[in-house]
Amino acid sequence: MPPQASASTPQVHVPGEVTFCVDPDWPPFEQIDAQGQHVGIAADLLKLVAHRSGMNLQLVPTQNWDDSIAASQAGRCQVLSFLNQSPKRDAWLVFTDPVLVDENVVITREEHPFVPDLAGLSNEILVLPKGTSVEERLRRDFPNLKIVLVDSEAQAFKMVSERQADLTMRSLIVAADTIKRQGWFNLKIAGQVPGYGNRLRIGVLKSQAALRDRLNQGVASISAIERQKIIDQHVAIQMVTAVDYTLIGWLAAMLAAVLLTSVYWISRLRRVNAQLKVLSTHDALTGLRNRSGFDALYENELERSRRQQQALSVVLLDIDFFKRINDGHGHPVGDRVLQEVAYLLKQGARTIDHVIRWGGEEFLLLCPSTSTEQAQALAERMLQATRQHDFGLGQPVTLSAGVATLELHDAPGQMFEAVDAALYQAKTQGRNRVVLAQVAKDA
Repeated sequence: MPPQASASTPQVHVPGEVTFCVDPDWPPFEQIDAQGQHVGIAADLLKLVAHRSGMNLQLVPTQNWDDSIAASQAGRCQVLSFLNQSPKRDAWLVFTDPVLVDENVVITREEHPFVPDLAGLSNEILVLPKGTSVEERLRRDFPNLKIVLVDSEAQAFKMVSERQADLTMRSLIVAADTIKRQGWFNLKIAGQVPGYGNRLRIGVLKSQAALRDRLNQGVASISAIERQKIIDQHVAIQMVTAVDYTLIGWLAAMLAAVLLTSVYWISRLRRVNAQLKVLSTHDALTGLRNRSGFDALYENELERSRRQQQALSVVLLDIDFFKRINDGHGHPVGDRVLQEVAYLLKQGARTIDHVIRWGGEEFLLLCPSTSTEQAQALAERMLQATRQHDFGLGQPVTLSAGVATLELHDAPGQMFEAVDAALYQAKTQGRNRVVLAQVAKDA
């Protein structure tokens, strides 16, 4: 028998078994697992509501959210577990009070500007999973956006990650969980649109308003502490296995925002995103970009050079006899030399150049719109500035450099193979010199 309501609870006739449909693929809110069980934040909240409302629930399995909506409209499901109220859904459903409040946020790639207002965007593609209530409002409020629909949350995030769409708007809890599980750390929270928060409710067939009233009794009984405990079980626990501490810090900031979904905390999260981006993409010793930070930068510069039909050059530099400096003067002095070389390179670089710590005692200059001759001249200036600088060692510090240029017809990987070979030649030919690469051309 179902648990009995208290004597003070108004008695409403409710069937002994209530059928319900869910979104089978909406983690961490809800999904149907391999054993056919309803699991997730919504599942735990719904079980608690049902228990306290004195009823048994029977899951009606579906293939996707569209199937669940269709089953509800056909009367095969008395209840839809976790959804926003909308005018379209009001046609056949009545709703409980909100079971969970969660803000929607704008997700973009990391290089996209912050989005203070969707009305300020022009012809950008916003991707959404099918069947979401927010679609109706976005089409009405922001006709300037091109809205594309896909089958799942994961597909929406993937399209943004792979530049097939400019942005998506999703739940903050879902964003934190999906980005972590799928590893899309080139994405960021770029904004929040006022009035577009999720007020997730239980939907009940209009013909069964009494059932809605009984469920509301259970909803009202859930405390904020109980609700947060359920969220933590499904969001926080998944972070325990992470071993990348930069990733842990990033997700910790995301999860902090889950707890405090106000505009204030979203703005703080933006600052944390920016700080953690710098930490993960820049070398702590020199302040230069590291190789992790180079990948996205190179992709953008390569795309621009192809689009503008201009050459792209690199200069790979290595501190000569750096091991002798470390062994003879100690690692703290070696670190200081690295910092001073980094400073000289930054001072000597042009505004269009990017200075990268390539690894160890190697540095790389990425030079957009730069011919081989221009890159060679830049490298010579860098070597001269280093020779003339007093490092306080009682002896000069010199650099060896290789120069390579990616012409329009070259494969992207050729330039790095060529510049590495050129640097090797500079070392073997006596160091303290610049060698131009001979890029092998395709037959």
